[in-house]
Amino acid sequence: MSLYRIKFVVAFILLAGSVFVVLSQRKAHVNTSRFTPAIPRVWDDAEMAGLQLPLVNSNASPKQISSDYYYRIPVRTIYKNYPVYAPGKEPAGYLEWLQQQEPECALDVSALKTEADWIRAGELVFDSPTTYDNIAQVDDVRNPKWYEKIGVPATKDGALPWFRYVIREKGKVELGTISCALCHTRVLPDGAVVKGAQGNFPFERAAALTVNRFKLEQMLGFERSFFDAPWVKPDPLRDIQQMSPEKLAEMHAAIPPGVIARHGTNPMFPPQVPDLIGIKDRKYLDHTGLQLHRSIADMMRYAALNQGADNLASYSGFIPGTRDFRTLPDPAKLLRNSDEQLYALSLYIYSLKPPPNPNKPDRLVARGQKIFEREGCAACHTPPLYTSNALVAVDEFEVPREHRQMYDVLWASVGTDSRLATQTRRGTGYYKVPSLKGVWYRGPFEHNGSVATLEDWFDPRRLQVDYVPTGFRGAGVTARPVKGHRFGLGLSASDREALILFLKTL
Repeated sequence: MSLYRIKFVVAFILLAGSVFVVLSQRKAHVNTSRFTPAIPRVWDDAEMAGLQLPLVNSNASPKQISSDYYYRIPVRTIYKNYPVYAPGKEPAGYLEWLQQQEPECALDVSALKTEADWIRAGELVFDSPTTYDNIAQVDDVRNPKWYEKIGVPATKDGALPWFRYVIREKGKVELGTISCALCHTRVLPDGAVVKGAQGNFPFERAAALTVNRFKLEQMLGFERSFFDAPWVKPDPLRDIQQMSPEKLAEMHAAIPPGVIARHGTNPMFPPQVPDLIGIKDRKYLDHTGLQLHRSIADMMRYAALNQGADNLASYSGFIPGTRDFRTLPDPAKLLRNSDEQLYALSLYIYSLKPPPNPNKPDRLVARGQKIFEREGCAACHTPPLYTSNALVAVDEFEVPREHRQMYDVLWASVGTDSRLATQTRRGTGYYKVPSLKGVWYRGPFEHNGSVATLEDWFDPRRLQVDYVPTGFRGAGVTARPVKGHRFGLGLSASDREALILFLKTL
């Protein structure tokens, strides 16, 4: 597999894996008494039918697979797995020791007695790989040149928290690659690990190295599977379908860490990996607010969909995750997580807290808070969540009257690049208002990660045509404006500094 087939499962990562937590932080307090969960049924046909917002072209809105089909998909085994180390950091004889280990199931739901047990089980699901030896292989992570090519950071002890070694057959060591942790784990500059949302593994750079394993026809087929939206005119894949293997690799390699061309989007305008700490309090999921989030059952459904189930949906007859784009495969040849596994995962996601914030309040921060209030930022980024949990329509989208009653739609427009919201399989015509909590450890910013820092976001020069984006720029692009969201751009230098210092304390 490569960067292409990876993305059928990578979305599972994108949310499934969701939340920052530093290893050294204190564990969240959980009840250690007997816990008997009421586990919702994930794939309920009636619930699935009303789970998502309609697409911009409502006729193309996906029709999900039936519950009968879904529950005929076999359940994935959560295998015991082992740390992966950078060259020079691996314990002596480690690989040989791994080759002697027996395959072992790591998760027995019947043994879970307390809420803490279930949360620990959810962390196992979060870390557990779903595919093997594709975006990288065992030889890659043991080769110093691989690190030099793509720039992979490591933890204080030299571990790579995005990957795990897995033994599914004694004597055979596989590199487990696609898990929640792959996209949702961040290594801080001091080597501390933060599990969860916006990770910093160079996913697309690593994936671009695998392009030469496939024929051009295969690669273009993969691109169509991941990104095509046939109802969008003009065809957003038109230019991609004319690319050589080298150009395809260049396009993906230009996507920086923290941004990923997840399935259902487009590598020419890819989405930022979201920070989902505090996701329990969010009403809409995805940058485009695609899915409602009303309960833990909806969180479980989102994980199941982004595990690849939404690639089996019919978009007005187009089924992206199939060989002929029309015919569903035999469900027995697929894998899914059980309802119990998804419930544990969701409990884990809900339990996580942000890492300790080193930025402390002072007089300048207090001034920045007053500027935040004075400039009306709280209208959209409302305390204490620092989001209104609402949707903002893009300029090109005319909000249907019924949406005003059905969803939380603001009257404002912020004017940012609309293509993710209008030209993809996740395009609803909206962007959700993001929370500002945790911006001190995040980046790059904006829904497509165009700017690396808050300082860049509040730099008025970013509106100019000769601006060089500090985050995602695009292959072959020397300069382009990062348009929209003009709020704060007219501040004086001192006011801007104070506002940014305040935001970094959130």
